[in-house]
Amino acid sequence: MVARVATVAFQGIDVVDVDVQVQTATGLPAFQIVGLADKAVAESRERVRAALGALGLALPSKRIIVNLAPADLLKEGSHFDLPIALGLLVAMGVLPAEEVGHYLALGELSLDGRIAGVAGVLPAAIHALAEDKGLICPAVQGGEAAWADGLEILAPDGLLALVNHFKGSQILSTPRPGAVEDKRHGPDLRDVKGQETAKRALEITAAGGHNMLMMGPPGSGKSMLAARLPDLLPPLSPAEALEVSMIHSVAGMLQDGKLLRRRPFREPHHSASLPSLTGGGHRARPGEVSLAHLGVLFLDELPEFARPALEALRQPLETGRVSIARANAHVTYPARVQLIGAMNPCRCGHLADPGLACSRAPRCAADYQSKISGPLFDRIDIHIDVPAVSAADLSLPPAREGSAEVAARVAAARERQRARYAGVPKEERPRSNAEADGALLDRVATPDKAGRELLAQAAERMKLSARAYHRVLRVARTLADLAGVETVGRIHVAEALSYRRIAPGRS
Repeated sequence: MVARVATVAFQGIDVVDVDVQVQTATGLPAFQIVGLADKAVAESRERVRAALGALGLALPSKRIIVNLAPADLLKEGSHFDLPIALGLLVAMGVLPAEEVGHYLALGELSLDGRIAGVAGVLPAAIHALAEDKGLICPAVQGGEAAWADGLEILAPDGLLALVNHFKGSQILSTPRPGAVEDKRHGPDLRDVKGQETAKRALEITAAGGHNMLMMGPPGSGKSMLAARLPDLLPPLSPAEALEVSMIHSVAGMLQDGKLLRRRPFREPHHSASLPSLTGGGHRARPGEVSLAHLGVLFLDELPEFARPALEALRQPLETGRVSIARANAHVTYPARVQLIGAMNPCRCGHLADPGLACSRAPRCAADYQSKISGPLFDRIDIHIDVPAVSAADLSLPPAREGSAEVAARVAAARERQRARYAGVPKEERPRSNAEADGALLDRVATPDKAGRELLAQAAERMKLSARAYHRVLRVARTLADLAGVETVGRIHVAEALSYRRIAPGRS
């Protein structure tokens, strides 16, 4: 007899069906798992053996073969414990094959039979719903699975409760969807003293979904400004929230079944490696650029990051996705982020102050700033200087405008963009001005005559690349949206150009 239990494997956020086949045959007692299983799956033999022992069941004195089909697909993770155990229980005649076959199962078993949480429950639940199956998952993640509306879910805390449910002696209650994360709970923009130009640039960044680089001495407020960007952005739509939550679920970072509504804000340390930024490792997990999908990736001390790690961000910034190619895996994760960089003008940070600058100025500034390559710099829409805050500014009372007031203007500008791009085919529709391609920009962001003349002169004098030219147009389109006008004028082009500078170390 061959018992079958359905489960899944993950390739990025894509879900692949796996058929767990359990056979008990005559021969010398053995317990073997085949089907390209990794170390964690191979070790499930001992966890399953101990969990069944906790129920008072012993493995039959037969040759047990567990096949994970398809056999040429790499199986990774501890979530195969539960389907293997269920397959054994069906093969032993403890559970009915027909009822178990209606479900897709995943979960890690403890030695005492409890079912521990695993990564990927949310995408597995959505997949089970599409396949017209139910889902068996750990109790701690029942709320996460319940976001797949209409799905039949069994979320036991242990193997014994699941066996009792199938035997009819205990009924498992249906889990309810977890809470929705608060939309706004970050620091307020009102706390930032002075820096009016930087605040204006931050508002434009939020309104158009642009990338931004801040340069200034230590203590000028660059990190404070970046930390306040998420609360200026509109909350995730339901579809976007599900998309972002699926990535965090695969990474095992979705806590208490809580659906994310606030845009992610990731700030890795400058010692981060290339795989930690872009994704990878032995199991090709999502990196920081994917965990920040539809949110903000803040890189403080930008020149201190390893050069290969920074250069690896060039493709995701352009395409909105990152492809990880390894010998045993080739996966793609979404990675549409707003990159916010912050850096000092030189290694000591006091280039503009002759009394504090080091003896190598200004040569040290050119060397330090040139650590950011021209192609990466070209992909950043807005470049601003953040000067040191004066004592007079620090003594001022809090600003009248805080995050809520700025967020309202940002939301109005985003609504204008949404309405403008509503007629674009869904697969090509940009979420913001920053995602509009050249052909679309020609239709919606062509400046008036004076604006075109100014842009042409600036492009010649500043030697703007085609990419930089279009990025200036995107920022100008956002400025017009903030002003509530449909035509991009000379004043919008002029302000957009003021946020464009020659690449660091090359001025």
